[in-house]
Amino acid sequence: MFAIVQIGGHQYKVQKGSSLYVNRVDGEEGKKVSFDDVLLFDDSGNVKIGTPLLKGVTVIATVVKHLKADKQVFFKKKRRKGYRVKNGHRQPITEISIDSVGVQKTSPEDGKAMTSVEKEPVNKCVTEKATVDKTKDVLAKPKKSPTGE
Repeated sequence: MFAIVQIGGHQYKVQKGSSLYVNRVDGEEGKKVSFDDVLLFDDSGNVKIGTPLLKGVTVIATVVKHLKADKQVFFKKKRRKGYRVKNGHRQPITEISIDSVGVQKTSPEDGKAMTSVEKEPVNKCVTEKATVDKTKDVLAKPKKSPTGE
């Protein structure tokens, strides 16, 4: 079981027990955080794809440690001008450990806990978009007579 989740503008493939480094996340060390921006959820071959997000599916993680990434050095130089600039930057990151994937939130209609992802309606307007009425296009174009009038 795994999921593709969006955290801080980046997409990560997560599964239970994995740990990863993400951009700084609000929360103290040892506290649990949840991520609702799930793009894809796979439960033993049963794949659910969001349009763009899956509703009702969350990922629960524990904040392990706040730290800084390796330093990136930026150097600029213009030849024959005496212009040299050296700057560095260390991005603040967070190490998180994934506790559970695919935890269902309560359904807003009845307030009961959802037991599976199938109970959430899947993009109803897909079938409506597939039918196209082309009669409007035919009526919109004026027909020319063979005589040119």
